[in-house]
Amino acid sequence: MMEIRTPKTGKAKRVLEKRAPKLVETGRKTLILHGTKTSATVSSVLMELYRLKKGGAIKYSRRNENIRPFESGGETSLEFFSQKTDCSIFVYGSHTKKRPDNLVLGRMYDHQVYDLIEVGIENFKSLLSFSYDKKFAPHEGTKPFICFTGEGFENVPELKHLKEVLTDLFRGEVVDNLNLTGLDRAYVCSAISPTKVFLTHCALKLKRSGTIVPRMELVEVGPSMDLVIRRNRLPNESLMKEAMRTSKDKPKKKEKNVDQDAVRGKIGKIYMPDQKLDEMHLHDKSKGRKRERKESKLLNEETDSKKNKKSSE
Repeated sequence: MMEIRTPKTGKAKRVLEKRAPKLVETGRKTLILHGTKTSATVSSVLMELYRLKKGGAIKYSRRNENIRPFESGGETSLEFFSQKTDCSIFVYGSHTKKRPDNLVLGRMYDHQVYDLIEVGIENFKSLLSFSYDKKFAPHEGTKPFICFTGEGFENVPELKHLKEVLTDLFRGEVVDNLNLTGLDRAYVCSAISPTKVFLTHCALKLKRSGTIVPRMELVEVGPSMDLVIRRNRLPNESLMKEAMRTSKDKPKKKEKNVDQDAVRGKIGKIYMPDQKLDEMHLHDKSKGRKRERKESKLLNEETDSKKNKKSSE
């Protein structure tokens, strides 16, 4: 019988609450893994993907012999690493004679493999091979533009699948509003053929246009590569229905110290700190104290005058 372990500390409870399913998803973390054998090209691609996703990615440099996507029993280690790191998308790099410079991109649902797509890397250019003005270099953690050009992304099923996976890989956290000054990068994907896509990373230069919306120019900063589609596996219908299910209830922000009453309506509580009047410093320049001093001075003068009269008599 399987033992069910419950959290015993507050920290463990907060970790489990953070990993629990949410109505509005936070940004997806990416897990980057090495296969049994990797080439120099695959290693540099994985490293540069980790730099582009810095802050939202976890990279393991140890080689993994038990991970074999597209094979039965070869996804157990992937699901274990996904549950351990709480990552919902992964990039797996390998190199064999049959499939050289190979990348497997996949998404997870409930720490189970949702879908897979395998691509080959060609014509790779690293970040260091591009020369540009460093003041236009994109900053870490900024939101990117993602541009897909070509009719293949709408007509070819494999390219449509690749488009969905690349969008989830690069878009980061979903937001409602965006500031134009914070946009400094763009990923451009061009469909060259039904099985090949050109991917490049560019910096955005904002220039004056004479209107409110600035004019944008692209500066290629790398990396860039050609992705050749080899294999793909779509999700099962039952798993897709479960993953696409949404709730009609929108999350409401909890208002602190506010209650609802059927008779009195909305009631709020205000907490005031203890007022230590004994320790408060009172100024001597108050009008009340001046009046008291004048009155006491007059009383003293009257008593002195009465004493002087008595003594003279």
